[in-house]
Amino acid sequence: MRNNIVHIGAQELTYEIRAIVAIAEKLNRLGMKTNMENIGDPVAKGEKIPLWMKKIVADLAMQDCSYAYSATKGVLETRQFLADMTNRRGKTQITAEDIIFFNGLGDAIQKVYGLLRHEARVIGPAPTYSTHSSAEGSHAGQKPVTYRLDPDNQWYPDLDDLYLSVKYNPAISGILIINPDNPTGAVFPERILREIIDIAKEFNLFIIADEIYRNLVYNGQSTKPISDLIDGIPGIAMRGISKDFPWPGSRCGWIEVYNAESNPIFKRYIQSIVDSKMVEVCSTTLPQKAIPLIMSHPEYPVYLDERRGNYEKASNLAYDILKQVPGIKVNRTNGAFYMSVVFEADRLTHKQTLPIKNPEVRSLVEELVAQRGIALDKRFVYYLLGSTGICVVPISSFCTPELGFRVTLLEKNEKEFVRVFNTLAESIGAYLNS
Repeated sequence: MRNNIVHIGAQELTYEIRAIVAIAEKLNRLGMKTNMENIGDPVAKGEKIPLWMKKIVADLAMQDCSYAYSATKGVLETRQFLADMTNRRGKTQITAEDIIFFNGLGDAIQKVYGLLRHEARVIGPAPTYSTHSSAEGSHAGQKPVTYRLDPDNQWYPDLDDLYLSVKYNPAISGILIINPDNPTGAVFPERILREIIDIAKEFNLFIIADEIYRNLVYNGQSTKPISDLIDGIPGIAMRGISKDFPWPGSRCGWIEVYNAESNPIFKRYIQSIVDSKMVEVCSTTLPQKAIPLIMSHPEYPVYLDERRGNYEKASNLAYDILKQVPGIKVNRTNGAFYMSVVFEADRLTHKQTLPIKNPEVRSLVEELVAQRGIALDKRFVYYLLGSTGICVVPISSFCTPELGFRVTLLEKNEKEFVRVFNTLAESIGAYLNS
C-alpha cells in the first residue's frame, strides 16, 4: 500500500468468544459432535420464546410504521416509557432525551469508546467482556487499562487496586462497571458500587455501567442499578433486550445518560455520540416498538421469574460439581448465565494433554497448541474441545492474567447439562494429572 491504512488500535480488536467457533466447525467437519458453551445466546441453546411475546412482534410486523425510520435517538414513546421506569425509582430523574438507541450494545460500546478523546482512558474490570476491552484498547491504540476482580472474593472488585490505578494514571477519565458481570456471573452489592462511585467523585471521573443482565439476578442476591446511586456524577447505563426477552437477533440496545448537565465536557461528549448516531440515521424500529408492549405485559415478570429460577438451578448444579475438583477456583454464579473457573497458580504446563481418539482431530489440536506464545488456558481449551467436544472460552482472552475458562449455564436439558459439567470436572482432573 502507498500508505499504512491500518488503524493504530486494530491489534486490540479480538473476540475469542466467536473466534473459537471456527475451530469447533473444523471439528464438526471431521465428524465430532460439539457442545457450544461459548456464546451467551439463550435462543441458540433452546430457550423457547413465549407465544404472547411472539404475537406482539407479529402484530407489529403487520403495521407499516414498523418498517419506517425512527427518530435518531429512537422511538419517542419507547424512550419515554423507559425514562418513566427509571424515574419511578425516584433517585435519578431523566427524560426521553437522555436515552439513545443503538443497533445492539455492541454498536453502543463502539460509539461510547470510539468518540472519546484519544488520550482519555476508561478503566475496566479484569476479566472483562471482550467487546468493552477491545473497544477501549482500540480507541487508545494501547492495551486496555484494568482493575482486578478477585476470584478469591466472589469475583468482587479489588477496590484498592482500582483506587491506586486511578490515582497514579491521570489519563483515566472513566470507570467501567459490568453488573451483573460477564464473564464471571458476579453480582456486586450496593456497598461496592458506592465505593466505586466515591472514587469517581474524588477524581472527577464519569461512570459507564453495563447493566444488560440487570434482570437476571438470583440465589438470594441483590444489587442496585447505577441510576439509584450515581448521585450527581456524570454517567452512562447500557441496557438492552438481547438477554431479558431474550432477543439477541434484534440488535436493539440503548444507553441512559445521567447528569450530562453537570459537566460541560461530558455534555459535549454525549452530543458527539448523538451526532454520530445521526450520521447513521437511526436504529432498528420494530424491536423498539415492542419494548413497552412486552415489558408492560402481565406475563413478563412471571416469565423473568421462571428464567431466573432456571439459571439459579443451573448455577447450583454447576457449582456443586466443579467445587469438588482440586486445582481450580470456582465461585457460585449469582447473575447473568456464565461461570468463570480459574486454575490455581502454577497448575498448568505446556506438557499436559487429554486423550483424543480421532487422529485427524488430534493432529489439528496438536497443531493449534504448538503456536508460539499460546496461553496455557487456551491450550487446555483446545484439548478439551478435541477430547470431549465441549467448547468454552479461555479466561485469558477476557483481558486478565488469570488462567481458566468461561462456560455458559444455558443448556436447557438438565440431563445433558449435568453430563457436560461432569465431563468438564473429569477432564480438568485428567488434564492436571497428565
